Amino acid sequence: MKESTVQSTSLSSLLADLSGSEQQFLSGKRDRGADVESAVRIFLEFLRGFEFFGSLDRPCVTVFGSARFQPGHRYYEMARELGSELVKAGYAVMTGGGPGIMEAANRGAREAGGLSLGCNIILPKEQSANPYLDRFIEMDHFFVRKVMLVKYSSAFVVMPGGFGTLDEAFEVITLIQCHKLTGFPIVAIGSEFWEHMRQFVRGALVNEKTISPEDLDLLRVTDSTEEAVQYLRAGVARISSSPAGID
Repeated sequence: MKESTVQSTSLSSLLADLSGSEQQFLSGKRDRGADVESAVRIFLEFLRGFEFFGSLDRPCVTVFGSARFQPGHRYYEMARELGSELVKAGYAVMTGGGPGIMEAANRGAREAGGLSLGCNIILPKEQSANPYLDRFIEMDHFFVRKVMLVKYSSAFVVMPGGFGTLDEAFEVITLIQCHKLTGFPIVAIGSEFWEHMRQFVRGALVNEKTISPEDLDLLRVTDSTEEAVQYLRAGVARISSSPAGID
């Protein structure tokens, strides 16, 4: 019997060039061998992530936000201050590893003498690892990367951003709403930016009863990095003292 693609391809070569593998996987219906090869690539990428983050020795907070804000922008400087405050509170700071808000949070963490982590995504343009990372890993599959950013965090901060940031924010909120993440705190910083979204959520989702009014309380909105960190610390403490908390 003819060997399958997976059997004839070494595991090392499957991970040798991940660039474009997610695009190929999502390109539509393919033959079974190609999908099995993609499944192996995805599995190995998960394993790389587990090995990379498995040795964390402190709780971690993931910060989401746009890659497009430059140093000096008010949101960049807020994220930089946030990174520093998180480190002072005893957390490692994890981001998507790229520029903008991600760079700012990692920069603040590095400047405060803390642990600065990145889980970068391989893209044709825009994103490369920022220079303020103590450790980082690169992923090709967005969904694998999101699992890592969520799985190894105790709390989350959402800064202003674009489609990717909204995707990450709503996925975390959905996991909390559905009790896949039990009570994990999530804060949005930048009340002026997020008020437009809150108006839509109240005016459309709540009014049409696609969510409950109390679901609005799943996300705390503030302009204060100190308040954000205090809220996160209180939420993490509740999780730690709960039987359903993190192992």
